[in-house]
Order: sequence, then C-alpha cells, then structure tokens
Amino acid sequence: MRMRILAILVMLAGFLSGCGYNSFQSGDEAIKSAWSEVLNQYQRRADLVPNLVSTVQGYASHEKDVLTQVTQARAQVGAIQATSELVNNPEAFAKFQQAQAGLSGALSRLLVVAENYPQLKADAAFRDLQAQLEGTENRITVARNRYIKAVEGYNVSVRTFPNNLTAMIFGYTVKPNFSVDNEKAISTAPKVDFTRPAPAAPAPANPAAGGKTAPAPSY
Repeated sequence: MRMRILAILVMLAGFLSGCGYNSFQSGDEAIKSAWSEVLNQYQRRADLVPNLVSTVQGYASHEKDVLTQVTQARAQVGAIQATSELVNNPEAFAKFQQAQAGLSGALSRLLVVAENYPQLKADAAFRDLQAQLEGTENRITVARNRYIKAVEGYNVSVRTFPNNLTAMIFGYTVKPNFSVDNEKAISTAPKVDFTRPAPAAPAPANPAAGGKTAPAPSY
C-alpha cells in the first residue's frame, strides 16, 4: 500500500514538474525578490525628498509651486500600501506606478528650477543630495529592469501550452508589469529657458509730413 502511494506521489510530482508547476513556484519567488528590491530603491528615493526640499527652500523659498508639488507627490507615494500582494492587482499596481511617475516628474522639475540658483548649486549639502538622488535613480532603473524580466518570463510560462493548463487548474494568472514608455513620457522634465529675449531693433524713423524726407542738418 505504501509503495503504491509513493508511486502515485512520484507520478504526480513528475506530472506537475512537466506541466510547469515548479516553474511557476520559482518564477513567483523571483518576482517577489525583484519586487522587494524595487520597493527598497523607491523608498530610498522617498527618504531623500524631505532633506532635498528643505535645502532648496533655503535658497529658493519663493518657488512654492514646485516645492509643494514635490511634497504632495511624495505624500501620494506614501499613501499606497506597496505590499507583495500589489503585484497581483493590476489596478493597484497601475496606481503605484502612476504615483511613482508623479514623484519622478516633480523631482525633475525641482532640479531644473535649482539650475537657476548658483548659490544653491554650490551648496555642499545640495550637491551631496543630488548625487544620492542620481545614484538612487540608477538603482531604481536596474531594479525595475530585473522585475520586468522576471515578470515577462513568468507571464510567458503562464500563457504557454501545456503550462497554461496547469495555470488554469491552480489559478495562476499573468502579473502586471511596468509600462516603461508611459512612465518615461510622464517623468520627462519640462524644458525651461531662463534666458531673456534679445531687445527688439529700433524702428526706422518716420518720413516727414508730405512724403518728403527731412533735409540733412548743416554744420
């Protein structure tokens, strides 16, 4: 009896392995790991925002609109519960991505404004924060790319025969992914030109009354 049960379990394990069950497990774990790193880097960026805003405010306190936008964008990011279950909810994932894209755009506008304040750019604290932000953005890009690849591999496995049969039996579905092109468009920094237009050329002198030019002065 025991041998029969053992044989059935071995056959079942072989069936599940051949139909993609094990690949679903490993793929899901890879997504969770990649997602954790994405959240870690996004949190790292959010932690930089208060000090960055405070430093800019010390030199450009009248730039209230930009400073407020950054603060509000960070608050919207913090209001989202970015748990591991978020990757299974396309609607919640889209809101998370939109909030992060909003913060990216607000930070880009803040740095553009900072370019107009030489004293701010020369401040050591600002330069350090700017360098940290740049490094964090690079880490975010790397973490997002790893997540994108992990989700792509998982989704292909879910949709491919015969794995899709196993997916339907056990309730595995495709997971939402980052929309890179859309976020790039949202987070593109606006072009700001602080140069003043050249003064207009003086208008030519009006002709004298009657259509005749005025006589040249005699010396």
